[in-house]
Amino acid sequence: MHRRDLLTATVLAGAALSALSDAQAATTPTKVRRPVVTRDGASLFVRDWGTGEPIVFLAGWALCSDMWAYQMAPLSDAGFRCVAYDRRGHGKSDDPGGGYDYDTMADDLAAVLDTLDLRGVTLVAHSMAGGEAVRYLSRHGKAGRVKKVLFLAPALPFLTQTPDNPTGVPLDLLEQGRKAFLADFPKWIEDNTAPFVTPETSQPMRTWLKTQMMQTSMKAVLDCNRAMISTDFRPELARFALPCLIIHGDKDASAPLEITGKRVAALVPGCELKVYAGAPHGLFVTHTARLNADIEAFALR
Repeated sequence: MHRRDLLTATVLAGAALSALSDAQAATTPTKVRRPVVTRDGASLFVRDWGTGEPIVFLAGWALCSDMWAYQMAPLSDAGFRCVAYDRRGHGKSDDPGGGYDYDTMADDLAAVLDTLDLRGVTLVAHSMAGGEAVRYLSRHGKAGRVKKVLFLAPALPFLTQTPDNPTGVPLDLLEQGRKAFLADFPKWIEDNTAPFVTPETSQPMRTWLKTQMMQTSMKAVLDCNRAMISTDFRPELARFALPCLIIHGDKDASAPLEITGKRVAALVPGCELKVYAGAPHGLFVTHTARLNADIEAFALR
């Protein structure tokens, strides 16, 4: 081929690729990329992967959106729009020094759903985030953005021992835990890592989880723990009206199945409970393939 012919072919190929790119851009939905700012001005870091039916992931106590990497990557490739965000004081979001009560955190979730204009959402909420999902529906459910909820190892319905909640944890033990956070939070994390996962979980995976927790604001660690422990969600769960699935491990040391998942299933009419034999609180990294399949099946119902 002569030099002039080669140049002409290169130009034509470039024009063809440009036209193909323009055609793809015209048919691919464009996501609105703008910061999610809460009612009190805090900026929330959001991950938004894929297109299709939306699944919104809510992180557990002292964890951030990173925790959902092994769910969001395969599910976004499978045709879902997977969204997760860092709670205020966690990960890459602002640390405003307050707003770690469930009302404010539910309003933060509303800000994410409204800003991204998500509808027909499947919420997947781990541990303390179950309370955010419940309170969001109590405060914002009339907006109709959420169609179903998957509670993963929920720290619900009420964790503090009271006369009408004898199976809860005594308040003095809970206060001792918060004193341990303030004394040496990295040591507390290290001491509690083994029961959070399984013996087969790799050391790098354990380190990855611990790093997420150690980057969380101490104010958020303490206040979120207080909110999780002290909030009684029994009345709200009794009024819960959306399709609901609970997935819980029978080796969960952080939120024991008998006083959390089973009680939620008994409170919510028509709620399904799936128990994973041998699964701990960190089942999102220890039982990944099974969990992802269950999330996908639930979202498609």
